Amino acid sequence: MTKRIVLIGHPVAHSLSGAMQQAAFDHLDIDARYELWDRAPAQLAEAIAELRSDEFLGANITIPHKERVVPMVDRQTEEAHATGAVNTITKEGRKLVGHNTDTAGFKVALDKLVGRQKMPRHAVVLGAGGGARAVVYGLIRDGFQRVVVFNRHLHRGEQLVKHFGRSASHMDLRAMPWHESIIEAELAKTKVLINATSIGLGDDSSPVPAEILTPELLVLDLIYKPTRFLRDAAAAGCTTQDGETMLLHQGAAAFTLWTGQPAPIEVMHEALQAARANGVTSAEGEPGPASPASA
Repeated sequence: MTKRIVLIGHPVAHSLSGAMQQAAFDHLDIDARYELWDRAPAQLAEAIAELRSDEFLGANITIPHKERVVPMVDRQTEEAHATGAVNTITKEGRKLVGHNTDTAGFKVALDKLVGRQKMPRHAVVLGAGGGARAVVYGLIRDGFQRVVVFNRHLHRGEQLVKHFGRSASHMDLRAMPWHESIIEAELAKTKVLINATSIGLGDDSSPVPAEILTPELLVLDLIYKPTRFLRDAAAAGCTTQDGETMLLHQGAAAFTLWTGQPAPIEVMHEALQAARANGVTSAEGEPGPASPASA
C-alpha cells in the first residue's frame, strides 16, 4: 500500500516541501506520496484525526497551525515541547508524535550564516509564530545573551517570551512594540537579524526600512526567495541568507523520522533548486499583518 504523507497548512499551494520530499522518496524507491492539504483552522482537528489511519506515514505542519496542533498529538518530543510548536508528525501505531525539526534546520542555517566568525550573542527576531519559536529556541541553546522579539501584535511576542521564561532565565529575552525607531535602536546593538514573518512572501514589501540596516548585520529571512528585505540588506553590505538551508535541513530531519533512513540531501537540494527555478516561493514564518491568523 502506498503510504501517504501530508503537509497541512493554510495556504499550502506555495510550498516547496512537496517537490523536495517526493524526490527523496522516489530516489530511495520508497512507496510514498507527499500531498498538500489546505485546511483552515476550523478543519485542523478533523485533518489530524485522519492521520491515525494506517495509510498515513505522518505529516508536516506549516503556518498557521504549528502551535494549534500541539494539543492534538498524543506525545511531544523535547524540541516540540520546548518550542510549543510542532512541524512534523510521526506515528506509533495509531498514536501521533509531535516533533519540531525547524530547530535542527535553524541550527544549520545559523552556523552557515555566521561562518568562521565567533558566534554572536545579541539578536533581533521579527515575528512570534511557530517559525520564530524555533529560532528563539535555537538562539537560547546557542548561548545568546540578549534576544529581542518584535511582532505586529505585541501580545503574541509577549506570549512567546513567557513560554521560554524558564529556559531563558539566564538571558535577556524580551518582546518590544513594533515601532521603526525602537527596531532601529535595537539593531544598533545587535549582530543578527532574523525575519520569521511572511512579510515579503506575496509582494515586494519589507518588514523594516532599508535605511536602518547596517553593514555589520548578519541577516536571515525564513522566506525562500530573494525578498526586498534581503536585497536591501545586501545593498547595505550585510551578510544575507534566505530560508532554503533551514527548509532543506528541517525537511531532511523529517524524512529520517518518517522512514528511518538517512535523507538524500543532494537529491532534495536539487529538487528544491528546480522548484525555485519554476518560481515557487515559500515562508516558514507567520502570516503578515493583513492576515487574521497573525493575531
